[in-house]
Amino acid sequence: MHLYNAWLPPHVAEETKREKESFARVVRTVKELYRPDDPDSVYATLTWIPIIKLFIDAESEVALEDVGTLVEIGLELFCVSQNKLYAQVKWGNILVKLINKYHKKLSLKVQWRPFYDTLISTHFTRNPGPEGLRLKRQHFETITSLVRSCRRFFPPGSAFDIWSEFRSLVENPWHNSSFEGSGFLRLFLPSNLDNRDFYSCEWIKECINLWDLIPNCQFWNCQWAGVIARTIKNCNFIDWECFLPTLFSRFLNMFEVPVANGSESYPFPLDVPKNTRILFSNKIVNRMKAIAKSIVYLLKPRGSAQEHLETFINLLEQYYHPSNGGGWTYSLDRFLLNLVTQFKKRLKHEKQNPNNSRRAELYLGRSERSDFVNVVLKLIDRGQYSKDKDLSETVAVATSILSFVEPSLVLPFVASRYYMALETMTATHQLEIVVMSTAFVGRSLLLTSLSSSSINPVHLGGGNVFINLLMVSLSNALLGMDANDPPKTLATMQLIGSIFSNLASLDDNIDGLLFMTIHFSQWLDEFLSRLFSLLLYLEPSSVLNEGLHSPTTSGTFLVEYNSYYYCMLEILLGRLSKSLSDQALRKIAKFVKTNTLPGAIEEVGLLCCACIHSNRQEAAIQLIEPLLLSVISSLEDTPVMGFKEGENSKTSISVKAKPTLSPALETTINYQLRVLSIAISYGGPALLHYKDQFKEAIASSFDSTSWKVNKAGDSLLRSLLRSLTRYYPIDQYKSILSHPDAAALEEWISTKDYSNGEAVMPPKWHIPSDDEIRFANELLDLHLQSTLDDLYRICQARIHSDSGDKKENLKVNLLRIDSSLQGVLACLPGFNPSSRNGMVEDPDHAPYLIAGATGSTVGSTELREKATEVIHAACKYLLEEKSDDSIILTLVIHIMDALGNHGRFWFDGWSGEAWNLESAAIKEPPINFIVSSHSKGKRRPRWYLIDKVYLHSMWRALKSSYNKFYASGNFYPSNYVILLIDDLLKLSLHNYGTVRRLAGKSLLKMIERWPSMISKCVLSLTENLRDPKSSEHVVLGSCAVLASKTVFKHLATDPKSFSSFILGILLSSHHESLDAQKAITELFVVYNIYFTGVSRSIFRTSDYHIDGTDFANLVSQIVSLGSDSSSLHWRYNLMANRVLLLLAMTSRNYLNSSSAILSDTAGHFLKNLKCQLPQTRILAISALNTLLKESPYKLSAEERPFFFDDLQGNTKSSLEGALTRIFQEEDFFNETLNSLSLVHIITDTESTSSGGNNGNSIFQSTTDKSITRFYFDFSASWPRTPSWISLIDSNSFYSKFARIFKRLVQECGMSVLLALKSTLEEFANAKERSKQCVAAEAFAGILHSDVNGILGAWDCWMMVQLQNIILAQSVESIPEWAACIRYAVSGKGRYGTKVPLLRQKILDCLATPLPPKVTTTIVAKRYAFLSAALIEISPQKMAVGELQLHNKLLEELLGNMCHSSAQVRETIGVTLSVLCSNIQLYALSDHHHSHEGGNNDVNNGLMKSWIQFLTERASQVLMNIQNASHCVNLETSKNISAPDVHLNGDSQDDDKWMETLFHFIISSLKSGRSSCLMDVIVGLLYPVISLQEILNKDLSALAKSAFKLLQWTIFWEPHLAEAISVILSSANDSNWRTRSATLKYLQTFMHRHTFILSRTEKQNIWRTIDKLLQDIQVEVREHAATVLAGLMNGGDEELARDFRERAYKDANALLRKRKQRNTGDGQSVASIHGPVLALAACVLSSPYDMPSWLPEHVTLLALFGGEPSPVRSTVTKAVAEFRRTHADTWDIQKNSFTEEQLEVLADTSSSTSYFA
Repeated sequence: MHLYNAWLPPHVAEETKREKESFARVVRTVKELYRPDDPDSVYATLTWIPIIKLFIDAESEVALEDVGTLVEIGLELFCVSQNKLYAQVKWGNILVKLINKYHKKLSLKVQWRPFYDTLISTHFTRNPGPEGLRLKRQHFETITSLVRSCRRFFPPGSAFDIWSEFRSLVENPWHNSSFEGSGFLRLFLPSNLDNRDFYSCEWIKECINLWDLIPNCQFWNCQWAGVIARTIKNCNFIDWECFLPTLFSRFLNMFEVPVANGSESYPFPLDVPKNTRILFSNKIVNRMKAIAKSIVYLLKPRGSAQEHLETFINLLEQYYHPSNGGGWTYSLDRFLLNLVTQFKKRLKHEKQNPNNSRRAELYLGRSERSDFVNVVLKLIDRGQYSKDKDLSETVAVATSILSFVEPSLVLPFVASRYYMALETMTATHQLEIVVMSTAFVGRSLLLTSLSSSSINPVHLGGGNVFINLLMVSLSNALLGMDANDPPKTLATMQLIGSIFSNLASLDDNIDGLLFMTIHFSQWLDEFLSRLFSLLLYLEPSSVLNEGLHSPTTSGTFLVEYNSYYYCMLEILLGRLSKSLSDQALRKIAKFVKTNTLPGAIEEVGLLCCACIHSNRQEAAIQLIEPLLLSVISSLEDTPVMGFKEGENSKTSISVKAKPTLSPALETTINYQLRVLSIAISYGGPALLHYKDQFKEAIASSFDSTSWKVNKAGDSLLRSLLRSLTRYYPIDQYKSILSHPDAAALEEWISTKDYSNGEAVMPPKWHIPSDDEIRFANELLDLHLQSTLDDLYRICQARIHSDSGDKKENLKVNLLRIDSSLQGVLACLPGFNPSSRNGMVEDPDHAPYLIAGATGSTVGSTELREKATEVIHAACKYLLEEKSDDSIILTLVIHIMDALGNHGRFWFDGWSGEAWNLESAAIKEPPINFIVSSHSKGKRRPRWYLIDKVYLHSMWRALKSSYNKFYASGNFYPSNYVILLIDDLLKLSLHNYGTVRRLAGKSLLKMIERWPSMISKCVLSLTENLRDPKSSEHVVLGSCAVLASKTVFKHLATDPKSFSSFILGILLSSHHESLDAQKAITELFVVYNIYFTGVSRSIFRTSDYHIDGTDFANLVSQIVSLGSDSSSLHWRYNLMANRVLLLLAMTSRNYLNSSSAILSDTAGHFLKNLKCQLPQTRILAISALNTLLKESPYKLSAEERPFFFDDLQGNTKSSLEGALTRIFQEEDFFNETLNSLSLVHIITDTESTSSGGNNGNSIFQSTTDKSITRFYFDFSASWPRTPSWISLIDSNSFYSKFARIFKRLVQECGMSVLLALKSTLEEFANAKERSKQCVAAEAFAGILHSDVNGILGAWDCWMMVQLQNIILAQSVESIPEWAACIRYAVSGKGRYGTKVPLLRQKILDCLATPLPPKVTTTIVAKRYAFLSAALIEISPQKMAVGELQLHNKLLEELLGNMCHSSAQVRETIGVTLSVLCSNIQLYALSDHHHSHEGGNNDVNNGLMKSWIQFLTERASQVLMNIQNASHCVNLETSKNISAPDVHLNGDSQDDDKWMETLFHFIISSLKSGRSSCLMDVIVGLLYPVISLQEILNKDLSALAKSAFKLLQWTIFWEPHLAEAISVILSSANDSNWRTRSATLKYLQTFMHRHTFILSRTEKQNIWRTIDKLLQDIQVEVREHAATVLAGLMNGGDEELARDFRERAYKDANALLRKRKQRNTGDGQSVASIHGPVLALAACVLSSPYDMPSWLPEHVTLLALFGGEPSPVRSTVTKAVAEFRRTHADTWDIQKNSFTEEQLEVLADTSSSTSYFA
């Protein structure tokens, strides 16, 4: 039995044992309901899913066989429920819960293929179902969660099948299918025991090679990192050592941090389709988790992963520093948390499976743990005081976990930081953070100090450093409580709660704590004084108002969510010894008696409550009695209303003459009553001694003339009834279990370690005694029974002495009823539901479901029924007489809620205790190396677990009563509930918004519990929408209730409600109010989002009729509303069309004869294309894309080799006849294209307008878009390849429009082309760009249609049309026509691998040379069209014709690189990058061997030759440019006044050629195609580096752009060695600007390649930079110093140490030499400046820290301050920077310096006092 159930109140715990049989009964019922021969029987089983969830959440003990049976049934149901998304979501979610909970005990075999088929058919097809966006997303989340849960049960061979299925998708990295493929691999690939044999080193190599295909794409990185992480964790038999450099390099570059002042993220990330990003997770947290998991599981004894991790952390630690925050901080935060969490999980697993011989040698030992903790402490040290609150809290949590792993390392660190924060009090946020950190490690501090078996026992004789830390922190905690500093105060209270949760008891004489330097009695006195002072100066955060909803409390920061105030008080007072408890109680009682604090009501109330909870009898005497007597005496002489019991017959005081309380007295009474109501929450039997006083105080408060006092009395009565009748734990905070290793500490408990045999002390519960029940019943008689009679009398009589008086009387009576019902809630027996067959079952014999009880029963069902009848009468009376009094009506609704929703009402508003339940301060991880005690789960204090058990008990009570009659089939509510629903229905239409909203919420909760009532409500509310006489508030109220998930769920099952709902909305356009219209539109939009389908019975026209009309009539009615001729407002026309589309799509699944409806609907939407209403046109486009799907004229792949244009025997489309009639009407296409052209609004900023490809126009509002957008496009939406070419990027080409024309041609054949031809030609030649846009879309659709007869049309007119487009002079529409060509050649099929029929024809047409003497615009246009076509080709599957075309174009482009037009050169560069990358990827793939061998040698030769040609020509051109530049410099220096220097033609050609080359490089890097072009790019590094600063500004700008992109490029072997060679040679270039640019490049190069560079390569680079420290150019020298400082900060520690030692030695030698000789001794400036710069680099490499070598280095550097510039300025800047970065901690760090060193620094410093 679970601990939560074993610790329930004893009789409830006993009852839970019956739940095993109850669950078995539910499983049997589900099994009976499901019939394999009837797929629709799945709907009958859905009713039971909430009940199954109930057993899971209740932690019930159930039979494993029943769970196994249920999981098997559920999986079968899930797989057979194709197209039933709602059913799949419900069953999927419950299966995930069951499998995750019981997976270790279940033995299943689950096939992966059905899940994949479901995913494809639902989310990756062109024709999604009609379901709404919300359901679609839920379905995807559900199915992916289910796959993740079932992955561990995939049978042997699944991994091989899955890899075979998706491997081909990731081969072409430039097609969107590769993103899908990587997502599917990450989702499906299992690594369970049955599939481990699939994994091998070869497979890992293949994965890493595939990962390399797309550089700088975080989505791609995320998927592969996830796959690799899972493999590393589960496949420990693979030797990962050889992969470590590559993996760590990948991980490092997944962190988007700014390197060397560069950008933090890649400037041109690859454009992953939006839907793929939505469907497959790409969150930062997932990436960081994958990296952290990989790193943790790569660690092993004697492995090199730890060294790699140290380098990794060294490179990242600087970004954790508070001064180095930015957009990257969140990812660093998640990385740290996951790193520590995964490490904890690994240690836990190793401790729980110590005898696993296969893995034992890989388990981490003490030294590995120490090494890991040491390196993570670097990040903790840096991030502790981060300005980002999340990071500082993450650091504290990480510290807490690691303190149980290696206390000897972590605890001294925490202690030193605490003392340091105390010394630097100026930064207050530091103190708050360090107090929080100390709270989080409180338990580890105490365990380390006090446990007898601690690994590092601390000798108590010489004083204990950790205990001292706790004592100091407790003393300082008193100073930390400050009303003006809430964060510090709350952190302090958390610290106190944390420390005292560990101690078994608090007294001045505690065994084991004798060495503590603190006297608790003195500390307690000081603490209470500080606390009282804090309470006195508190200020409420909100102003109190006097309405019904005035806050019951002050609401200061002490009682806000996550405050530790109350919990800290409970722990402190609960742990005090008897003497200290009495001492505290006396002081608190004195404070409460002598102070009235209206601004701290709840704070004082909770203080009293904690006292009573810990010492009930004594506290009752000292706190409750004085408060009660004070209240009674205060109320004695105050004016009364005269409604007190026994005074009803008296003539009451007239309202006009009614005396009122003085404000001061009213405030005092209100304060005392409210404090009392909070204080007695756990009073129980102790309150019986004051029965009469309570009765008197409550009666008097209700009889007061002050509404504030009435409300306070209401709180008191409510609290008193709860305290008397409820079950709640008592003595919860008293410590019972002592820790076996430290008697002074409490032992904490883990729920997972609990079993029936274990003697864990259950909590004591308050079980109401007979006296308490009697007292509660007396209170109910006084305040409920008699008040109900009074209220009934008032409502029946309908007259009273005075209207104002009557109102007050009504208010108070309703308030008394409300507080009585709220006090008892579920303790008052509920209604007995009526049976459907008229026989009422005895509720005591209803089938049992789950155990639970709120408290003891008081009153009777009759009392609840009587209250309902009276309230019904009162509601009727009030709506007639007092409908304008919102306070009274609100009270009535509260009462109705308490009567009908009693369990749920209370539980929903109950938030448990105020402690932050996930606080690390009260969490002991499962691994504890301090006392070598490990558990199955995290341990918590006993009081915390009791808190959770109390919450669990209340939840069970709610569910037990809520579902009491579920199993019997008695779902029909009693007549009393029907009365309440009727009243709430009226109130939900009230003209006051507050009343409407409250009544609506209550009504929805009630009809959700009793679904049989929904239909009645829907019919009533939709009638209000249709009624022309309905006022605005009635419409608003109706919409508010109808727009709920409860109603939407019902509409999917009830045809009558659905029909009424739809027609109600569509026929409500007559309402004139704007608010009403807005509410109706929003209702419709929300319904669309939540749409789950319609009932199948709506289509059974033979046996079901809706209001006398069948389904066809309903459709025709909607068609008439949605037609162009109807006079409806455009929004309603749009809604009607939307409903029509939903019905048409749904009917496809159910109607055999739906073709008539579908053809009529398709025809209707085709006509709507030329509709005058723009939104309706857009919806028509969505509709036609969905409805046109039969495609009888489309040629299949089998038919293509044998096709002929007059192919006979096509089966006609069911839609063809209807559609043909429409489009053959005169001028149909002319009008349609005209209408569609109006949708294209072309603006100057069109490139920045979003959503162009979705056809969403600028003029649509958000609401219109949500109606017209048909959910979200299928995942494989066009374009199918990433878009990155700005020249052809069009936001005005709508692929949806092109798809319509394509589908129309496929549906109706060549007749469409005949009708469309002339209009298309006219629009293609039009001057207006919008018309050309539509022509481009229509032409694209036709070209891509692949229908029978299309080849003839191509030869006849299409080819000529395309040639005309190429040769047209218009420039504006180039992007649209480029998109048209791109669409026409796009690959077909889900993964774009099938070749369109006309692709080769189009390519040949584009490749045809242009006529001579065409303008450069047309030349550029042709190349743009070519690049658009070539990016759609799949290189691995290129046909011979395509390959020959590539070769032919390559020759043409290489010969045209010096073109005179800059625009043409750019398009050539772009086209060349596409062409070359296609050729390279084709060469790398295995498929080209299938072509005739004769061509291969030629092709391979050409591939090699173009690479050689480009690199060799680049070298020659670069030399020419540099020579020309040198000549120009000489010319200008000789003749300064020369206005211009003319370059000869050759040098101009060289510049142009190089420009084209740079366009090629930029395009290759931007497009993500660079992975195949590394051979070329590495050879072109030198031109990019060396041409950064030249006279030709255009060329220089291109070089800089290429340089920025190259900084993000990683060179893998074999290209890395060549890249290093180029870099080292350019570092020795004769041009100093080239040397400087090389240094700039080296900063990022070294960061990105740290792990993959060999030691020799690193040494060569260091030596090269070191040499540049003495460069003749000062800028180069200084740049080299900056680079070296960065390298030392995060690079190779050994190389850095060598350099530091050498720099110090050289500088020292230079200083001695300078002293021995005169300063003007002939040494060059560089030879002096170099060693000084080396020293400065060392100093600047360690900002913030003070390593042992730094004082000597900085002092030596300061000694060069007397040298002339530039040496002096270097020294001054370096020392100033040193001073700035060490300012915060200088008081401590200056102790590392000697007096002499400080004097030297003071002399150099501009501020002499600073280093004093």
